[in-house]
Amino acid sequence: MRVLGIETSCDETGVAVYDSEKGLLAHTLYSQIALHAEYGGVVPELASRDHVRKILPLVQQVLAEAGLTGEELDGLAYTAGPGLMGALLVGAGVGRSLAYAWGIPAVAVHHMEGHLLAPMLEANPPAFPFVALLVSGGHTQLIQVEGIGKYLLLGDSLDDAAGEAFDKAAKMMGLGYPGGPAISKLAEKGQAGRFKFPRPMCDRPGLDFSFSGLKTFTLNTLHDSAGDEQTKADIALAFEQAVADTLAIKCRRALEQTGSHRLVVAGGVSANQRLRQKLDAMCKKEGAEVYYPRLEFCTDNGAMIAFAGCQRLVAGQQEALSFGATPRWALEELDAI
Repeated sequence: MRVLGIETSCDETGVAVYDSEKGLLAHTLYSQIALHAEYGGVVPELASRDHVRKILPLVQQVLAEAGLTGEELDGLAYTAGPGLMGALLVGAGVGRSLAYAWGIPAVAVHHMEGHLLAPMLEANPPAFPFVALLVSGGHTQLIQVEGIGKYLLLGDSLDDAAGEAFDKAAKMMGLGYPGGPAISKLAEKGQAGRFKFPRPMCDRPGLDFSFSGLKTFTLNTLHDSAGDEQTKADIALAFEQAVADTLAIKCRRALEQTGSHRLVVAGGVSANQRLRQKLDAMCKKEGAEVYYPRLEFCTDNGAMIAFAGCQRLVAGQQEALSFGATPRWALEELDAI
């Protein structure tokens, strides 16, 4: 089955074609980072308008690279949530309309299920069951995964997600957007041990996350310290270490709680190299395997939507002619296949 995937949940327009037998045939991604950078974050209306401008040219580009016409596809998948309502409606509207015009079935895909399944695009995909850490700008969740659509939420962010905390900390330091790469770059110049940041909610049982206190601690540290570049680098390093340690501690607890020996890490923050080093070391010590998507599929992309959609289309799921978007959508609400 050959499936076109469309991703427009936030500030990236991703399009891809996935073949259930041959794998990924073509993919492309347009990022709006430059558009939103001057505002220090995503402006929803600007994001929606940019998706409108880019989506059809990207669809044409990917089909040309795959050597296919729309009528030669077997299905179309689009992100229906969670995300920004306007951005989601662009992808859903265009995707459902193209599927109708080409006479092929369409399926709505959960954005976070796309991230969760992204490591399965790799040469060594994880087998079920496993524990998944979904860590991005909008989500920090630990999920027990028994199969596609068989999800149990183990822990969630009670306030700021990890990626959101990176963005806010970077803004405090006068760095660019997005904050994760900016802080990581500055942290490379930092001296370890000068500042000691808390590991939020690690001194109590449970698998939930809270990063708002770490954000406040960062702000107070900046106010109480000299504002030179070396101090900022030391603070950036301490902040990044605190986030990575916190995520690794909670992942270890989740593996112990579930008895699992497989950990999947996905979402934009999964590209962070310090986090990967922490998780690699933790899993090696615990006798577990850890799986990541390739770096280009850590952020939002069409390939993960095409893959996830393909699994559901093969299982017989498809949408009616109507379409919609669900900005808030729990993974546990999905049907198992």
